[in-house]
Order: sequence, then structure tokens, then C-alpha cells
Amino acid sequence: MVDEETIRVVRCGGSELNFRRAVFSADSKYIFCVSGDFVKVYSTVTEECVHILHGHRNLVTGIQLNPNNHLQLYSCSLDGTIKLWDYIDGILIKTFIVGCKLHALFTVAQAEDSVFAIVNKEKPDIFQLVSVKLPKSSSQEVEAKELSFVLDYINQSPKCIAFGNEGVYVAAVREFYLSVYFFKKKTTSRFTLSSSRNKKHAKNNFTCVACHPTEDCIASGHMDGKIRLWRNFYDDKKYTYTCLHWHHDMVMDLAFSVTGTSLLSGGCESVLVEWRDATEKNKEFLPRLGATIEHISVSPAGDLFCTSHSDNKIIIIHRNLEASAVIQGLVKDRSIFTGLMIDPRTKALVLNGKPGHLQFYSLQSDKQLYNLDIIQQEYINDYGLIQIELTKAAFGCFGNWLATVEQRQEKETELELQMKLWMYNKKTQGFILNTKINMPHEDCITALCFCNAEKSEQPTLVTASKDGYFKVWILTDDSDIYKKAVGWTCDFVGSYHKYQATNCCFSEDGSLLAVSFEEIVTIWDSVTWELKCTFCQRAGKIRHLCFGRLTCSKYLLGATENGILCCWNLLSCALEWNAKLNVRVMEPDPNSENIAAISQSSVGSDLFVFKPSEPRPLYIQKGISREEVQWGVFVPRDVPESFTSEAYQWLNRSQFYFLTKSQVTAPLKKGSHFLLAEESLPTTPFYFILGKHRQHQDEKLNETLENELVQLPLTENIPAVSELLHTPAHVLPSAAFLCSMFVNSLLLSKETKSAKEIPEDVDMEEEKESEDSDEENDFIEKVQDTNNTGLGEDIIHQLSKSEEKELRKFRKIDYSWIAAL
Repeated sequence: MVDEETIRVVRCGGSELNFRRAVFSADSKYIFCVSGDFVKVYSTVTEECVHILHGHRNLVTGIQLNPNNHLQLYSCSLDGTIKLWDYIDGILIKTFIVGCKLHALFTVAQAEDSVFAIVNKEKPDIFQLVSVKLPKSSSQEVEAKELSFVLDYINQSPKCIAFGNEGVYVAAVREFYLSVYFFKKKTTSRFTLSSSRNKKHAKNNFTCVACHPTEDCIASGHMDGKIRLWRNFYDDKKYTYTCLHWHHDMVMDLAFSVTGTSLLSGGCESVLVEWRDATEKNKEFLPRLGATIEHISVSPAGDLFCTSHSDNKIIIIHRNLEASAVIQGLVKDRSIFTGLMIDPRTKALVLNGKPGHLQFYSLQSDKQLYNLDIIQQEYINDYGLIQIELTKAAFGCFGNWLATVEQRQEKETELELQMKLWMYNKKTQGFILNTKINMPHEDCITALCFCNAEKSEQPTLVTASKDGYFKVWILTDDSDIYKKAVGWTCDFVGSYHKYQATNCCFSEDGSLLAVSFEEIVTIWDSVTWELKCTFCQRAGKIRHLCFGRLTCSKYLLGATENGILCCWNLLSCALEWNAKLNVRVMEPDPNSENIAAISQSSVGSDLFVFKPSEPRPLYIQKGISREEVQWGVFVPRDVPESFTSEAYQWLNRSQFYFLTKSQVTAPLKKGSHFLLAEESLPTTPFYFILGKHRQHQDEKLNETLENELVQLPLTENIPAVSELLHTPAHVLPSAAFLCSMFVNSLLLSKETKSAKEIPEDVDMEEEKESEDSDEENDFIEKVQDTNNTGLGEDIIHQLSKSEEKELRKFRKIDYSWIAAL
């Protein structure tokens, strides 16, 4: 049995690997990390993803090894379940249904049939630590509703909870408070540090906590970079603590070694510090780890450490503080200024990653391939420092050239702008800097694009800027007496009434350049750089601009900030159609005429796929994401698919990927579950263009008029209406010709008249008066034919000959005098 073709949204990668602490297997061969709704199993030697444990329906918030079986793993999620996995085979063993959101998970060897979790109280910012009893059952799904309260008023982060001395006590920190709960005594001791209000420039806030595995010692990290070691905390009055201080900013995480002889700490300095014997003098460092250390983990065997970093990276470290493996995920900077691009050579996803770098990311393996250092300066981690930002990038000439723009602006009048052109080197299999241009514009660059036409003889780049100009850059011979060389130089500068240039794009054949200046779109000849025409759509500034491709190359599309999508015909220089649609992402498919548009609503993001030649979309999917979609891109398939359904053929040669705030890249692909059927979708702006909503209105109209037996004609598919609405005004025929055509199209046809109207209409259409019986017989036959079409015998009143003669008398009356009124 063959499954029906369906399309579903698939989370394919890019989720955070650093959301929670990574967990080692007992033999240190594997490392587990949370990745969105999944749990990923990596090899600590090869860095490859061995298994993906998927079964949760919401964000996974905690993972722990089963203390009673080292081949099993627990995971908890916001979906209110705890799942037990066999991570060797990647099999789900059992699901425990707790019923409330779980924010963290802890396991203790002494508690054989229980685990600990952080749950919400009534108020959203108040959390509790509870013990969850896991009942023994042979069924795969078991309810675990028995919760025991342990600690109240705790922090949501699992870094602020730690179990110590083989599960004898649990320590929790929040703000300026340290709470220690003793399980045997069932008592709680609380310790308070003076707040920053009492001491000048003091930051005593707790940030994390760790407990010694075998001794009564608690280590706490603080906002001021200090580490406090607490002892004798069984007595509220006799407790003591000592301070260790190296970090200049907040301590992000702490972890004791398995034996407890060393304490590990990390922070924004990107340095792992090992405090041996917990003394100030005896410490070791592993520097230059690349980004802020957010989590530290220790393997149960004690031979490996692991650090999770803010750039979505996990580093596996040997006991002698030597990095042995790096697992790098998709890096999502504060803002993705460059958008999503596809490297024409490697088919990798390219976007700005860590500061000053472009990252090349494999969508197939969900793994970063390599980084390209664009700014080539050491990044200084200082919150108050204005950094150099990589703002724009574009590939050109089938991957042979790469253009990047970087800027730094401390004040409005102080702008540092630099554009770099990189050439692909086949020997080194990478990009080499070719040309560096300081201040290519006087203001920020808003867009840049290459001319990627196949017949283009000379590489061409166009940049648009807020300074009101767009510039054309060409590759020229820059040879000197020493060697042959090429470089980029400015060939043309254009503007339009000093408006800010916001977007630019080339047509498929490279003959035309479209540049938008706020609300106006200008078309330029790419040979003479002559202004050909302008399109003015007073519907807001142009947000997106793109040409159609292949058979739709005569169309130009523009989306405005006020939620209007416009399509212009370049041959007639007229607006072909427009639709009210709040487009946030608009991407053309390089292998077809299709264009994907994503609109944002209060509920979520909706996807429309259409051809510029037809305003009716080929495919609609409402609610593809509950979050705002930031960027999208088409990725060509290596092997074309064969969707037979017309609604899905747009995916035959390409896949569509999009990026949301939670850095999840998701394509639309063939699957077994259809999220939302197209026919069940509510009315959309596109449907209003072709009268999709009229189908529902017609059904209601037919119901109300069923008894009257009168059917009004629809204006769809009428040639006269098409001529009036879809033909440019300057080429329309005369109004007299169109008027007669239009009026005739509105006349009711004979087949749609009621039985009472048919005799009158038939008599009106007869040109000669006749009382021949043959004529009357013909008329009766017409009435009977109409009756057979389903009007009902009981409704039709058959006229007698005398009644017909009375009607013909009215025909002889002259009504021409009405025309003189």
C-alpha cells in the first residue's frame, strides 16, 4: 500500500547544544546533549552524531544517566513527561507522564525509584524542587503523579541546584540566599550574603553552585567573579567560607572532579580554570576556548571534562587540560545581518556566526564545516565596547567571488565602513582577500547583489546605501610590472531624487537592474546604465525586491512595509496584481519560477508559494511556525524528487529552509503527516484575488435562492471583465466596444431563468409575431426541457394559448417614448 503524498515541517537542526549541561556515558565513549526537542548522542572520539533520541513534543530541559543502569538515560521536557532511553540502540524504553512542566532533572543513586525535578508553582517566577516517584510497570506509558516537595523558592536554572556527599543534602542558591536541605533530618539551613545595596560596587549575587562528591563542602559562584567554599554548614552559626578569586566577571558554572580533589570554573573570559586542592595558589588554565563558558561537565570515569560555550559549541577536554574534540553547532549571533545564503560550491548554508566570521554549515549533517574570518581582528569581550559588525555578504559568479561589508558606528556622525571582495582559490580550497575598499558609501549599505547571468562577460557588483546612491563595481585588470592581478573599481554611480536606496537585484539574464528608493522602484539598463522606467506604489517603503525567473522573467515583485505585495509587468510597465500580505520573508527558487513568501500574523507564520504569473498560490500552509520566521532560503536538491500532486511540485527540485528565533532550521519535505490540509485553511489574502472566498458565498447564495430558482451569473472568467481589469489603459479598445461586450456578458442565459420568466424572455427574443401551432409546440418543448433539468414539475406553470396571446399583445405596445425621458 502506497502512502499518499504529504508535506510536513521538519526540524532539521540548528538548535542549541549549550542549553543544558552535557552528560557523559559511564565509559566516556559518548556524550549526550539537549538539542531542542531532541537528545543527541555524540561520539567523544569521532565527534559524529551517533543517535538522535526524538519523542518529546516540547523543549527538552534535562538529561541524566540512570544511576541503576549505566546503559540507560533519563530525559525530561516541558511536555510534562520523563522518558527512559536505551542510548546504545537509540530506543525509547518507557515514558512517565508527570502532567506538569519540568524545567530540570536530577538523579541520585541512593533514591532508587525516584528522580528530582524543578517544577512551576502557581506564579510563573516561583519554582520548586520536588521528588518524582517512578512506579514500576511493564507498560510503556506510566503515570507518575506522586510528587514530594523538597525545596521552595529556588532558581529555575539547574546550575543553581546541586546534590552533595552522595545525596545526603541538596544545596540551592537564588539571589543572595543559599539553602541547604538535609534529607535525613528533613531540615533546611539558610545562609544570606549582604546585598549589593549595602556595599559599594559589590555584586554578591549567587550564579551557580556545586557540591563536593564525598565531603561536606559547597562551592558557590558569584556575580563579582568570586568563588566561595562553604563548610560547617550543619550549624547556622558556626559555618565558614573561604574565597577564591580569578575571574573578572561573573562565574558561569562550577564542577568538582570525580574524586573532589579539583574544582573547575569558567566564565566570559573563555578560560577553564582548575583549582587543585581548592587553593588560590595551585591553579591551572586552559585559555582561548573561543567563547563564554556556560556549562562544565565531568565524566563519571573522571578522565574527561566538557565545556559548553555561548557560540553553541561543546569542547571535550582530557584530564591534563588538553582539548581533544570540538562539537560545533549552528552559531546564531545576536542578529543575522547577512541573511541566509547557499554556497554554490559546497551547498552549505552560510550566515554570520561568531563575531566577525562567516560560518559554513552543513544542512545534511547538522554540523559546522568551517569559519571564514572576515574582520580579522581579535574580539574583545566587553559589554560597553562598540564592536565591528559583519552586516552584509553575497556570493557571485557561481561561487567564485564573495562580497562582505563590515561597519562600526559609535555615534551618528562617526561611521567606519569597509567592503571586501574575496576570490575563491582552487589550490587552497578557500577564499582569499582580493580587494579592500574603505568607505564605499557615505552611509550604511542596505543591500548588495552580484550579476549572476551565465552570459555575463564581466563580473559586476551593485551596492545600495542610505546615502541615496547605488554604485556599480566591476572587475578590472590591475596588473603592474611585477605580476598580473585583478581588482574591483567603481564603474557607475546612480541615484533617484536623493531618496535612500533600500534594495537592489538583477534580472535573470542580467540585462536589467532594479533598485528601490524608499517607495519607488527604478529599472536600469545594465549596459548603458540608463533609467528605463519607474514604479511608484504609495504603500510604504519597499522591504523585499526580486525578479521572476524562467518563464516569469518579465515580472518584478516587491513587498512593502505596509503589508502590500505587488507584481509589475516589465513589458507593459504596469501593475499586474497586488495583494494585502504582510511579507516578512520572500525568496525565489533558483531552479523554477516559484517564489516563497512568509507572512507574520498574531498566531504565527504562514507560508505561500506562488508564481508571479498567477496570483493564486500553488501551496499554502498556515502556522508553519509559532515563532517569527527571520530568514528563508531555497536549497537545490542533489537528486530531484517526483511529487505527482500539482500542489507539491514546487518541492521537486528544491527544498525550502527557514530560520526562527530559536535557531531551528526547518525544511518542508516529504513525510507521513500533513500538518494542515490546504482546503481547510481559512481565507487568505491570495484567495481574495481570484475570488476563492466567493465559493463560500456562492454556496450560501444558492441556498437562499434555491426556492426562487434564480441563479445570478458570476463575473469570473468573463472575457469582458478580464479585458477591463487586466489590460493596461493605454492599449484598451474603445469604450463603446467594451461596453456592449460587458453588457452582453451580464445578461441572464436562458438555462438559468425560472419558468415564469422563460415565456417572457422567449417572446422578447422573437423578432416576428406568429401564432403558428408549431411555434407553440416548440415553446412547450423548451419549457419541458427546462423542467427536466431539475426545476420540478410542481413549480413550473405551463401557459395556455390564451395567456400567451395576452403576453404578445404587450409586445406590440411602443415603449420608445421612455428613451426621451
